[in-house]
Amino acid sequence: MQVYAPPLRDMRFVLHELHTDDGFGDLTHFEEFTPDLLDAVLEEAGKVATNILLPINASGDVEGCRLENGVVRTPEGFRAAYDQFRDGGWCALASDPQWGGQGLPETVNKLVEEMICATNVSFSLYPGLTHGATATIEGHASEDLKAAYLPKMVEGIWSGTMCLTEAHCGTDLGLLRTRATPAGDGSYRISGSKIFISAGDHDLTENVIHLVLARLPDAPKGVKGISLFLVPKYLPNADGVPGTGNGVSVAGIEHKMGMKASATCQLDFADSVGWLVGDANKGMAAMFTMMNTERVSVGIQGLGIGEAAYQAAVFYAKDRVQGRSLAGAKRPDLPADPIVAHPDVRRMLMTMRAYNEGCRAVGAWVSRALDAEKHSAEPEVRARAADFTALMTPVVKALFTDHGFDSANLAVQVYGGHGYIREHGVEQHVRDARIAMIYEGTNGIQALDLVGRKLPAHTGRYLRAFFHPVSALLDDLAGDEGLKRMVDAQKQAFGALQLATGIIAQKGLKDPEEAAAAATDYLRLMGLVAMGHCFLKAARIAAGAGEDADRDFYRAKLATAAFFFDRILPQAGASFLAIKAGKRSMMALDDAAL
Repeated sequence: MQVYAPPLRDMRFVLHELHTDDGFGDLTHFEEFTPDLLDAVLEEAGKVATNILLPINASGDVEGCRLENGVVRTPEGFRAAYDQFRDGGWCALASDPQWGGQGLPETVNKLVEEMICATNVSFSLYPGLTHGATATIEGHASEDLKAAYLPKMVEGIWSGTMCLTEAHCGTDLGLLRTRATPAGDGSYRISGSKIFISAGDHDLTENVIHLVLARLPDAPKGVKGISLFLVPKYLPNADGVPGTGNGVSVAGIEHKMGMKASATCQLDFADSVGWLVGDANKGMAAMFTMMNTERVSVGIQGLGIGEAAYQAAVFYAKDRVQGRSLAGAKRPDLPADPIVAHPDVRRMLMTMRAYNEGCRAVGAWVSRALDAEKHSAEPEVRARAADFTALMTPVVKALFTDHGFDSANLAVQVYGGHGYIREHGVEQHVRDARIAMIYEGTNGIQALDLVGRKLPAHTGRYLRAFFHPVSALLDDLAGDEGLKRMVDAQKQAFGALQLATGIIAQKGLKDPEEAAAAATDYLRLMGLVAMGHCFLKAARIAAGAGEDADRDFYRAKLATAAFFFDRILPQAGASFLAIKAGKRSMMALDDAAL
């Protein structure tokens, strides 16, 4: 049995209390969305997640998707759930009102995404990918394409995908072979095959709009010769109703270890009609709008699964009795104590809790920056927010998915043998969480992006958007005796991050492999410092809460923060030592000896 209760109190905390001083200012664009209104949205989203999506999560995993007569069929209950989801306006939550969206802040949208992912991560991919596709079309397509496609995609009547990967090339998209030939009327004919296309085909919407990377006949080699095209599954008639097929067919669906209710397709394009999105040979720049949107959302998938796994583990640990507490019987009325009494079980539960609360806080910080980047009235704030999101996007994607998978595994460990079998539902979390560490660029690729692109960009300018607030908070709390242990621990970790940055910059100039060898440890180190920053802010708020405040919540926040600084943040020291050691032992063996 899978259990879940939306963590609304902590969501309200990160939304209304934690990041009021994040340097991005008051976003007047969202003045109409009062705290009470946003809280109501979160409450309703929690009901959708628990009452509609959770009940079909385990059954969807068992049934999976199937290919029938060239059409992908989703598991029983998914079509009805999607209709309810769409009719409730959830597809359009954060989209521009110009195209029928509700225009809510991305900070709220990401919290809603977390609840959806926690209860049914397979389902989340269908509306989630559409949201990324609409952002790309809105940012790069012609006005005619926007008018023709965005209203129905925003509403959720049509869905969207991103078609990048081919059988012979994954991350190295410069090798792709899909062709685009001008038709002479402003359109193009797209031919080629794509694999690993999430939500590439299904029975939830009346049309599927593919964003496809392809090469024009005269395109230069490599990534500089890639263009982006909009290719519908069905060509719309003059009245906008899907008409004839467009040469897009499903060659097969992937049989996966997890997310089985999310259709991952192999697609063939045979002279399919498409239209250029953005400029010719500039497709990667346009597609990165969607990829970066999806990378943050994939991080939220990790957080959602981590929260579901934590709640399941707590439920079981309080119910399962085994052994006696070493400090003496906790429940003498029972033949044994609940396993929640045992320190090692508490270690696992607190680790999961700290991961979730830390990631939720960092995610809200980045979401605030996404809103500021788009809607702040001050150019300087928009620029700083853009720097921050560029730096933190790979951290969110990699750190959150690593922690989500770790939490899912810890949940299985708490359950013991019962966690290893299907009936309790936690082994599904492990299988579902694993793919998030791979797609939208493996976590190793995210780390390379961080050290290879983001660190040196504009002579280190992106780092200032992160380092400055971390340093300022440490200065503000320098004399706070109540938080001294936490401040000292964060100061030490931040110092390690600063030293590691210098080491990578110095070694990387001489030998790029040195920077690459340090990349994963550096990303984790930056993520730990980001979590530490948020926990330190949270601890300051909790310590200063008045007597009439929600004392149980703030006491729990202080306890979780203390655990993070005592038991998780020390990992920063190990990451620094690994970075300092360099590539020598990593690259010592010849290929033949591996």
